[in-house]
Amino acid sequence: AYTVHLNMQEYLWDGIKRDRLVWLGDMHPEVMTINSVFGYNEVVPKSLDLIREATPLPDWMNGISAYSIWWLLIQRDWYYYQGDKTYLKEQQPYLSGLLRQLLSKVDASGHEKLDGWRFLDWPSSENPEAINAGLQALVLQAMKAGGELCTVLGDETLATECLETAKRMIKVAPQVTKTLLKSKIAPDAPGSKQAAALLALAGLMKPEEADKKYLSVNGAQGFSTFYGYYMLRAMATAGNYQGAIDVIRQYWGAMIDLGATTFWEDFNMAWLPDAAAIDELVPEGKKDIHGDYGDYCYKGFRHSLCHGWASGPTAWLSEYVLGVQVVEPGCRVVRITPYLGDLDWVEGTFPTPEGIITIRHEKGTDGKIKSDIKAPTGVRVILENSK
Repeated sequence: AYTVHLNMQEYLWDGIKRDRLVWLGDMHPEVMTINSVFGYNEVVPKSLDLIREATPLPDWMNGISAYSIWWLLIQRDWYYYQGDKTYLKEQQPYLSGLLRQLLSKVDASGHEKLDGWRFLDWPSSENPEAINAGLQALVLQAMKAGGELCTVLGDETLATECLETAKRMIKVAPQVTKTLLKSKIAPDAPGSKQAAALLALAGLMKPEEADKKYLSVNGAQGFSTFYGYYMLRAMATAGNYQGAIDVIRQYWGAMIDLGATTFWEDFNMAWLPDAAAIDELVPEGKKDIHGDYGDYCYKGFRHSLCHGWASGPTAWLSEYVLGVQVVEPGCRVVRITPYLGDLDWVEGTFPTPEGIITIRHEKGTDGKIKSDIKAPTGVRVILENSK
């Protein structure tokens, strides 16, 4: 939360040390953190509008086809958490045009054919099979979100077209999964945890299969700062809440153990042996993590140590441990289903347009969870006990 807060300036920057730019894919974990911690903040619509105005169709935002999809998915999530239909209505001309553009990139058999820079995140960028699988999943998510938003906006024709295309895309699930299985084997994880997470979240792979074959293999090895959020969500979808909590401790916890006060642009578990903390002078014989490490475009001191795309655990903890899931736009109805794993208790607050929900869950000696919830008028809470 602190990492994202530092990047909430005139716009939602990523990151405060270096880029100071609006990167749309990076924004999704950041917006989910804002939704879960801060509630409405003007930097979100300002940033979404800025990049929309800078990207006339048929261009892709930031030159990356997936990033235009993330703009669409952010619009869906922002509407559900904030309930601002007036703002959503303002997006309709561009949103509809983008959906029609995406529809034109799905062939008759249901396969995506996106052009532009085909990219998920940097650690998966050298794995074309994983990128193909991941983009199939992202376009499918876009079709589902487009169907929802067009229904809200009263465009039933476009909503139907999106949902029919989604049905066509789901039919290619076995082939997409097979493609992932053929992906090159990285030294620290089989296939691609990025692609497996997206496939599970889109319904193209059984979450339990994705978790067993990819996400839980070798613990936090193969996790990434940006897509780690989706890996955690996919693990939760598979029911592996404890495994996700353990990965947060291992992966994000390792950064804290190395002296981090904000989360980083890039991190690899392979860096840990003999690594010096970043808040001390590097002793002889120790690795200089800040000076010598990082990959792709952010090596050495160019490596950002305050990057909001790494904030996924913040939103994830609110969604699955505190247990808050938004059911109706504007948080008019929320479902609270806590999964404490090996934790004895959890407490926190959750912002809604109607006010703050205050929540505490405590595990009894019998393993059952007792919840104390105070919600503002106008928010209906459905409390469900975790299994």
